[in-house]
Amino acid sequence: MTLRGAGVAVSARHNLLGSIHMMIGLFLFAIMEVLIKWKVADYPVHQLVFFRASFGLIPCLVMVWQAGGLSVLKTRRPGEHFLRGLVGLGAMWLVFRAYETMKLADVSAILFAAPLFLTALAGPALGESVGLRRWGAVLVGFAGVLLIVKPGSTALQPAAVGVLAGALLFAVAMILMRRLGTTESPGAITFFFSVFAMTAGMVMIAMFGWVTPTPRDFIVLAMIGLIGGTAQLFVTQSLRLGEAAVVSPLRYSSILWVVTFGYIFWGELPDMMVVAGLIVVICSGLYILHRETRLAIIERRLDLPNR
Repeated sequence: MTLRGAGVAVSARHNLLGSIHMMIGLFLFAIMEVLIKWKVADYPVHQLVFFRASFGLIPCLVMVWQAGGLSVLKTRRPGEHFLRGLVGLGAMWLVFRAYETMKLADVSAILFAAPLFLTALAGPALGESVGLRRWGAVLVGFAGVLLIVKPGSTALQPAAVGVLAGALLFAVAMILMRRLGTTESPGAITFFFSVFAMTAGMVMIAMFGWVTPTPRDFIVLAMIGLIGGTAQLFVTQSLRLGEAAVVSPLRYSSILWVVTFGYIFWGELPDMMVVAGLIVVICSGLYILHRETRLAIIERRLDLPNR
């Protein structure tokens, strides 16, 4: 049995394998977030960024090897890699910082706004046409985000605004990755970002100091990078194996792991406003994904330019 999406035959087996890879990657990302929240009170954010990037390079090299070896690292676009690194580093710093004061589930819920920002920016940044239905879905999704961050209430935290800014930066990073993806492999994009973030982390350590970890903490900090890099490897492989329309919606299931771990380790549960906003954001994101997938299939069948 084959499933057809975007004009390419994809077997049900490949979609199943892609889905399994995605679920493993999301589980590993949730573990990484737990480790970051655990250690962010003991070590400065720039040190966490350094460990995430430096040890994340190890599984990243596996990705480079799968893409064809060191030859894939040749690039004529160092400036765009630098910009993608700068934007991604800012997003990472804001999100890591937020874990110190915010619930795991609240941070993840706000980060689901990234696809909404991506859709909103697709027109001016990528020249894509965004119709009224997708704009409507974006506006509905942002209404859900407002339920989560609660602007104007005493519950609003500066960290929540920081995470929202991080989601915007993640969307910009995705746009830059799309542009780079026309000539660069995913392994190369991930490698250059990791090197940039590691170097920036070293510079910040030199400027703002280093907290020497205990042997046990060193292992935990190293695991942040190893687990995060391995998670990225699994998510990337999932998108190679399966159709985006099948595996991408699984990203929203990550909230189940985050809520579970938040409750087990910190007794955290999202309040009803966050749950309501999360449902709205997820439904909006799924509609946008469904709409874009459907249009892509129609355009390929009719041999029309991308919208």
